[in-house]
Amino acid sequence: MREDGAGAGVGVANGTFGELLQGVLPENDLDFLVTFPISRSSVAEFHLAPARRTVEVRPPHKAKSRLLAERILRAHGHQGGGSLHITTTLPEGKGLASSSADLVATARAVGGALGVRLTEQDIELFLRGIEPSDGVMYPGIVAFYHREVRLRERLGFLPPLTIVAHDAGGMVDTVRFNQSRKPRGEADKREYARLLRVLADAVRSGDLRTVGDVSTRSAVMHSTLSPRGHFGDLLRICRDVDGLGLVLAHSGTNLGVLLPGDAEEHADAVEYVEKSCAAFTGSVSVYRSLGPESARPDAPDRSAEHARRESPIPPSAGHHSGT
Repeated sequence: MREDGAGAGVGVANGTFGELLQGVLPENDLDFLVTFPISRSSVAEFHLAPARRTVEVRPPHKAKSRLLAERILRAHGHQGGGSLHITTTLPEGKGLASSSADLVATARAVGGALGVRLTEQDIELFLRGIEPSDGVMYPGIVAFYHREVRLRERLGFLPPLTIVAHDAGGMVDTVRFNQSRKPRGEADKREYARLLRVLADAVRSGDLRTVGDVSTRSAVMHSTLSPRGHFGDLLRICRDVDGLGLVLAHSGTNLGVLLPGDAEEHADAVEYVEKSCAAFTGSVSVYRSLGPESARPDAPDRSAEHARRESPIPPSAGHHSGT
């Protein structure tokens, strides 16, 4: 969050490439996810307009961000309105937390305009009742109750990693997806609890192979409920390049191959994944995860650098394997 002057503020929030793990826990029967922050982000600019009663938002379809801005203004005794402008490098409906990033960036921008420092817990409170949310208001990797919009646990940071992602196409309404509970038996819930413990230890110790194993297992378990085209193909491609594992946007359209380090360090592997996906309908993009630098509220957004690496793949008449 940054104050640009009297009555103006700028807020930034990064997205997350799907989830390293998502499921239901046995001790409370609550749905949870584990975030995987990426360098792409939403930026919100807000200017107070005391003579106006409402908030004008651009683009106009960001209605939830407008609602949130007005909610924060009223909570702090400000009866006027303002203008809100949101720009983003996160595609919508793809499972990259674009909506959550818009909302968190908005909260930070409005707080900056009011001269108020909103904590992560403040932002959680304002988001409740608007929509389920990823935990992108927190730096680093966190376990988060997304339906309740409440932190479960901070897990820590990993060094920057590369995700080469196949996007199957289309869009997913995340709110609608989260409104329907996924049937999970007690054995699955116990497995999710075990995976969360293993993942927490792996993140804290920097064990990238175990992080990839857990992420892959989560993707496999999710595929029993929502089959993902080319899942088996991506798993084979991941093994071909000795990747760490697969990362799934559980409520989106992306499935990624996880590689250690920056894309430049694995140019051959990135190229191999891109070319292998050329036979599939959809597109492929390269993303960079965030390391410990994301703990800084003024951390630079390197989205443009990675947007240049995007390589859309046109629809193909090639084969389509099942999961």
